[in-house]
Amino acid sequence: MKVAVRPFDHSADLQRGIDRLRTLIFPHVPEAYDLEWHHGVWRWLESHPLAEDHMHRWVLVTEEDEVVGHLAAMPQAYRINGRTVIAHTPADYQVLPKYGFQALSLMRRFFRTAENCVAMDMLPTVIAVETRLGAEVAGELQYEAKLLDVSRLPMPRIPGPISRLLNLKEPAPVHPEEDSAMSGIEVHENVVPPKHPRVPFPAPVTSLMNGGLRILDRALIGASSGNLKVEVLEDFDESFDVFFEKIAAVAPCLPEKDATFLRWRYGPGSPAYPLVTVIGVRGREGLLGYAVLGVNQKDRDGYPLDLSVLPGRSDVARALLGETVRFFRRAKVPIIRYRYLDSPATPRLADLRRFGFYTRKGRRNMLLAKFKDPGLHKMAKDLGNWAYSIGDGEATFWFR
Repeated sequence: MKVAVRPFDHSADLQRGIDRLRTLIFPHVPEAYDLEWHHGVWRWLESHPLAEDHMHRWVLVTEEDEVVGHLAAMPQAYRINGRTVIAHTPADYQVLPKYGFQALSLMRRFFRTAENCVAMDMLPTVIAVETRLGAEVAGELQYEAKLLDVSRLPMPRIPGPISRLLNLKEPAPVHPEEDSAMSGIEVHENVVPPKHPRVPFPAPVTSLMNGGLRILDRALIGASSGNLKVEVLEDFDESFDVFFEKIAAVAPCLPEKDATFLRWRYGPGSPAYPLVTVIGVRGREGLLGYAVLGVNQKDRDGYPLDLSVLPGRSDVARALLGETVRFFRRAKVPIIRYRYLDSPATPRLADLRRFGFYTRKGRRNMLLAKFKDPGLHKMAKDLGNWAYSIGDGEATFWFR
């Protein structure tokens, strides 16, 4: 069957086709049927400061005018080796399985249109298409997690005598869809549910262990607290512009996260706005660091979407980490998931360990880059040159 790539013209027929496509690809995901929410996300994406001149969307359509695929090119300004450069990110890439071969034509249209590309992906099939068309894998984002509730741990086998002593009954297994792997971010990336459902700890054991975690956190935070004041920030003012320039002076590659971008990304009108809290530390020099904290509404997992500090200010990083743990505890979050690239603007690994974070394996988020200018491309494909957080990537634009 012949298919063709067409520009998305916002016609009612093509919009209905995209809405139907989403439910066919993700029939098990309730969010796929929430048309009002998805339409709202796209209205917000199209309000990006660069969208009017640089945003593109395409659909893959059959001879019968059935929409069987979709791809967008999201623009973003990056500071690469001191230069402001616009690069695009493949966004909302969806193709019905039976048209998998034709999916390449959508991505080929993307790379023919976009001179420069920065992408964060975790699906090997998508990464394979992107690298085939010229993008290079710079490397993997660090994935650190902190457990606040042991109900997210699989229960080990408890010996019979201890089980009888604690009067424990055989627990019912958890349904696979309730597993923490199905987070809001990862569902959008079409992650397959785990094959083996987890069995939760019995309530008496959970209560005992969670109480121990709370006591440990109070001790860790107290031992690391200094004289710095962490406050909730209500607006992204001009101090964020100054802060960004200080980071850009030491990080060769990073998104241009000035006040204008951050207001678009997390401020009023953004889908993230009701779900995030921004905290920060100020000093005589101005803004010293900030964190954007989000809580996923389905699993109640906590996400530091962005945590940035001035280079050399480990004390600020520790203050923000301590308040991050406090914030997510008050929100009754079971686990904190922090994905980022290590840079002069992020907490040191030793500080993360001090607060009880541990490295998670698997579910790897890879950063890919392709720049037309050879010098910029060489700079961007080196992971050590980047300052980048999970909130900078397209996957978290659908955070809810």
